[in-house]
Amino acid sequence: MKGLLLLANDCEDLEAIGTKALLERAELEVLTATFNSDKKVSCYYGTVVEADLDANEIEVDDFDFLVVPGGMYVSREIKEDKIIKPLIKRFANKNKLVAAICAAPMFLGDLGLLKNKNYTIFPGCESESYRGNLKQQFKAVTDGNIVTGRSVGGVFEFSYEIVKYLKGIENAEALLTKAIY
Repeated sequence: MKGLLLLANDCEDLEAIGTKALLERAELEVLTATFNSDKKVSCYYGTVVEADLDANEIEVDDFDFLVVPGGMYVSREIKEDKIIKPLIKRFANKNKLVAAICAAPMFLGDLGLLKNKNYTIFPGCESESYRGNLKQQFKAVTDGNIVTGRSVGGVFEFSYEIVKYLKGIENAEALLTKAIY
C-alpha cells in the first residue's frame, strides 16, 4: 500500500516525520509531497526536508491514503486555502483513507468531512460548524475512512489507527511491539 504525506512550511516536525517513520516501520510506502515549487519544506522547529513529489502533479489513484500533519501553517492557510482542501477532497471523494492530526482536522471540518463523525483535534481548534462528535479524551480516533489525531503527543496512536485501518489490528499491534511502546 502506498500513501501520500503532505508537507507544508511550518508543519509540525514530529507529526510529519514521526508519522512517516512509523508507517514505514509497518511496511507501508509513504511518499511526501508539497506545493512548494522547489520541493523544500522547513518544518516549524527547523527540520528541513525535500519532498518526493510536487503536490500539483498528484494522481489520487496512485495512492491508497493521505496523511496531513498539523502545525502553524494550518491557521495561516485554513481561510484562504485553495490547494490543500481540494487535494483532501479528491482523496475523500474516492473513499480513500484521509488522516489528519493536530490542527489539520480543521481542513476536514471545513470540507464537511467530520459531519456526524467521531473525531479529535488540537484543543481550541474544534468548531460547532463541523457538526461532528468531538472525542477530545482520545489521542486518535477512526470513523469510517477518516482518522484524526489530537496532537504531537498522539503520533504513535495516530499511526496505530492508520495501520489498523489499512493492514488490520495485528499489524498495528506489531508496530507498537516493535517500537517497544
